[in-house]
Amino acid sequence: MEGKEQDVSLGANKFSERQPIGTAAQSQDDGKDYQEPPPAPLFEPSELTSWSFYRAGIAEFVATFLFLYITILTVMGVNRSDSKCATVGIQGIAWAFGGMIFALVYCTAGISGGHINPAVTFGLFLARKLSLTRALFYMVMQVLGAIVGAGVVKGFEGKTFFGKHNGGANFVASGYTKGDGLGAEIVGTFVLVYTVFSATDAKRNARDSHVPILAPLPIGFAVFLVHLATIPITGTGINPARSLGAAIIFNKDLGWDDHWIFWVGPFVGAALAALYHQVVIRAIPFKSN
Repeated sequence: MEGKEQDVSLGANKFSERQPIGTAAQSQDDGKDYQEPPPAPLFEPSELTSWSFYRAGIAEFVATFLFLYITILTVMGVNRSDSKCATVGIQGIAWAFGGMIFALVYCTAGISGGHINPAVTFGLFLARKLSLTRALFYMVMQVLGAIVGAGVVKGFEGKTFFGKHNGGANFVASGYTKGDGLGAEIVGTFVLVYTVFSATDAKRNARDSHVPILAPLPIGFAVFLVHLATIPITGTGINPARSLGAAIIFNKDLGWDDHWIFWVGPFVGAALAALYHQVVIRAIPFKSN
């Protein structure tokens, strides 16, 4: 015990992976400085009789509704002006998406995990963080919330204006190929889901007890940065519920022609992020003396 205390007193730079810090100093299991949650079962029938299961689904619905409402309304506000200089512009749109994710993940993380995105749910499912039952339920609620959110914006803006300015739907912009759009969605979603895994990792939580509180910040910032990079290419999907909700309410060929990209890209990106995190990052040893 004295040796461990001495390790800590010598500073984190010298023993960055060995000494217990933060919450790790309070609990250790089998020599580890953190506790791994057990893998979620593929099917969990008992969830269907639990109020917390449905409460989590409601939280995902409300969060995705608010996400689409604020973000699509911001997009419509930018499109309404003849000059982008008179509006928040692309930077403001990116801040709306990233800022809402930051706020909504913070609000719902303790209820549902704060996914607000089928791609995030899919990635966490592949990593055995939740059951298939819960994953499918979350995705359905996310899509329904997105549809309602985009529908409310259309009600505010009016059918004519909403349709004239593409309703916030995702599509591959002129000058880019479908391959460009698919690649942008894969890489963008990889950035997001990799950030989600890193921000909520048990190892990092153990080393620094304030990480769970700050987790929504890097996740929201990742969404902001990806939007800055890919709005000119696809309008930035990286969230199949966001893309589907806008496409259904917009309901024109432009919103459907490339729609497959906004499901295949995010799901491939999420799968790659889950694989990278589980095989590469989680394989790094992290044990105390």
